[in-house]
Amino acid sequence: MSSTGDAVAAESFDVIVVGGGPAGSSAATFVAMQGHRVLLLEKESFPRHQIGESLLPSTVHGICALLDVSEELHAAGFTKKHGGTFRWGSSSEPWSFDFALSEKFAGPTSYAYQVERMKFDQLLLENARRKGVVVRERCAVRDVLEDEGRVCGVRYLDADGAEQHTRARFVVDASGNQSRLQGRVGGRRHYSEFFQNIALYGYFEGGRRAPGPHSGNITCVAFESGWFWYIPLTDTLTSVGAVVRKECADRVRGEREEALARLIAECPLVSEYLAEAERVTDGPYGEVRVRKDYSYLRDVFWRPGMTLVGDAVGFIDPLFSSGVHMATFGALLAARSINSVLRGDLGEEECFAEYEARYRREYQTFHDFLVSFYDVTRDERAYFSEARRVTRDSASDAGAFAGLVGGGASDDAVLISDSYQDQRKKDLRQRSREIHREGHRIQMQAAFGEPADDAPAVQGGLVVAGDGMHWAKDAESARA
Repeated sequence: MSSTGDAVAAESFDVIVVGGGPAGSSAATFVAMQGHRVLLLEKESFPRHQIGESLLPSTVHGICALLDVSEELHAAGFTKKHGGTFRWGSSSEPWSFDFALSEKFAGPTSYAYQVERMKFDQLLLENARRKGVVVRERCAVRDVLEDEGRVCGVRYLDADGAEQHTRARFVVDASGNQSRLQGRVGGRRHYSEFFQNIALYGYFEGGRRAPGPHSGNITCVAFESGWFWYIPLTDTLTSVGAVVRKECADRVRGEREEALARLIAECPLVSEYLAEAERVTDGPYGEVRVRKDYSYLRDVFWRPGMTLVGDAVGFIDPLFSSGVHMATFGALLAARSINSVLRGDLGEEECFAEYEARYRREYQTFHDFLVSFYDVTRDERAYFSEARRVTRDSASDAGAFAGLVGGGASDDAVLISDSYQDQRKKDLRQRSREIHREGHRIQMQAAFGEPADDAPAVQGGLVVAGDGMHWAKDAESARA
């Protein structure tokens, strides 16, 4: 670890973000929008290839709306997805669900996008620049700087290969699952004992499309060795990946192109969809790639002056496309913590404890449901019922399923539709006629931002401030 005594920093910022993917660009933008000086360092030059192409409504209509990129996202022409299609479980026929089944995404927010990540990530990074973030590409961060046990900056190589030392009040590590900084917060990364899969994927031109309105859906198909994703990125381009169980790892050994072809041949539905398609063999989509050791969660998220977000913290599994949702939702939680500390409202420890508690709760909800969903002996009704159980949602079973896989399980107000919030307010007001006035006031504050819009993740914790970008003391805790 470097110390600030090695060199005199030539410049300083309020926050340095390491990594320019969705987590890093979102965290940087949320902080810069509050008037703080933010530097984002990205080791690669955008656009660059990345996997994780299927978004959720919570990201499209929640996070992206907060980032003020809704118009750019719409103009990009990404494929709309209204839900998902599965050949999964005990049913011999494919079955589908729509996000509109959940009141949380009712009306105009009942869709998401399938995105080419090169374009989507570039869009978010350019937005960060417009919002005042100083973005520097081809800058590889080597280590953090410390002062008396607190992280106070980073040491990096700039685009010309010169070493730079830059100070900041906070460092955010958003450099992904290959992060070389994540160990600097202490603790360790714990790999899942259940999710020990290997993903092998490539891209195809000319794959079959389902008839509307499901033509933009992600299709997930279980087969003997694991399951396939089939993501229609454009009218002709499809992302196809096989997620193979650990005990079938020998199926992906040898030449990757041949291994993927063999796995496709094992899965009749995907083989049928690709019968007239050709694999892309050049450009950024021309390589068949492998991902492994990707299911984990860190036991420590932060230390004084530094926090982790995105895949530097954790990742569960590609099924249900929770990766970008967890990355950007975590970025919002971390940004609320940083903004609150920089404004001097609250202490660092209580702010980041709230971030960690909320992230872990969302992670655990997805994790527990995914574990049950991997039991392919059940039917869709059982999966829907399980979604309602793990989320404790009062909606129908199908509605709870759509709300969970749409990214709305946290009930964070910025991630769900206005119409759903309005209906919850009406319901609560109706019930409030039968309860004490003070109890009604507290409930309204806890649920709808008047002035606090939710309940703390843990007893004595914090709530979201009225602006959605800071934490605030819970009214009950403040009185105590």
